[in-house]
Amino acid sequence: MSLLPLGEKVRMRGISYPMAIDKQLDSLELMINVGPQHPATHGVFRMVVWIDGERIVDVEPHIGYLHRGTEKLCEGEQYSQIITLFDRLDYVANFNNELVVCMAAEKLMGTEVPERAQYIRTILCELNRIASHMLFYGTFALDAGAMTPVMYAFRERERIQSLFEATSGARLMHNYFRIGGVRQDAPDDFAQRITTLLEPVKETIAEADRLITFNEAFLARTRDVGTIDGNTAVALGLTGPSLRASGVEYDVRRTEPYLLYDRLDFIVPTGDRGDCWDRFWVRIREMEESVRMVEQCLQQMQSGPIMAPTRRIARPPKGEVYAHAENPRGDLGVYLVSSGADRPYRLKVRPPSFCNLMSMKHMMRNAYMADAIMILGSLDIVLGEVDR
Repeated sequence: MSLLPLGEKVRMRGISYPMAIDKQLDSLELMINVGPQHPATHGVFRMVVWIDGERIVDVEPHIGYLHRGTEKLCEGEQYSQIITLFDRLDYVANFNNELVVCMAAEKLMGTEVPERAQYIRTILCELNRIASHMLFYGTFALDAGAMTPVMYAFRERERIQSLFEATSGARLMHNYFRIGGVRQDAPDDFAQRITTLLEPVKETIAEADRLITFNEAFLARTRDVGTIDGNTAVALGLTGPSLRASGVEYDVRRTEPYLLYDRLDFIVPTGDRGDCWDRFWVRIREMEESVRMVEQCLQQMQSGPIMAPTRRIARPPKGEVYAHAENPRGDLGVYLVSSGADRPYRLKVRPPSFCNLMSMKHMMRNAYMADAIMILGSLDIVLGEVDR
């Protein structure tokens, strides 16, 4: 085979890819496609990876395979209807997504959400965080070659989803939060159900910790792999557990409290190396903190109204507003522009999964090709949110 001159590019499908040549060794950087239909990419996501031997020289993420135009669709739907669109952004953290769009409209309208509704929202969002992190724990272990953890993770996730179904009537796309509160009150046995649920959840979190956290093979695959320091992580827009793993104690629930988080006692877990192991460890600790928050909410919650006295068809006044909250993947924001109509004039989402992808190049360069899957998995992306 004839080698290309140094610096020449190859064009494939209209895109120029650099092909670097080492004149002394006559070595050629190999370009590899990972995805877009591959279980290791955690969704319809494509990575173009250039490798020299087993080392990654460069990586280019390609998105857009799941694009549905959610932000544009919001302009043609009433406020109560776009909540269902947010259910589908991050389809493993539905309640956390519903919350942010409701918060944006409520902020613009000056609506005071009843206390009971806020407690219900907080409980469901924290349980959703646990369910999301359980999915991460199982699939991340699967990326490392461990089959058993995903079975345990899905067992507890199913219990949580059953509670969500009993509360909202839907297993996944809940459409339960409303501008001003929640659609209906929680079931009469809501507190008892959660109390019964939390015991096996605690056991599974401890089990997850014992099973793989300090497993020799898991440590070899994750420790000092995909490291990123705090300053670089901030500069690249990382948020959520991926940022806190680098030692930056930024959590919207603490820095800009919303709902009733200012009444709850919890810590913000952080890492010290910013590697794949730290990103895993922070999520394990976050599940423990979410359990504590849910227990505190159950102790504090009282009976009362679950909806503010607002119009059935919301019409926020003219203006613009930004609201954000701590999604399981990071800082999820909604920038809303209202013209005074019953639907948004413009709506823009700040999705944490999309922003977290900006760190891929930094973390993957000079890593082994086998580590690319672990690094991508440690970011815990959801493509519905990336593509919107």
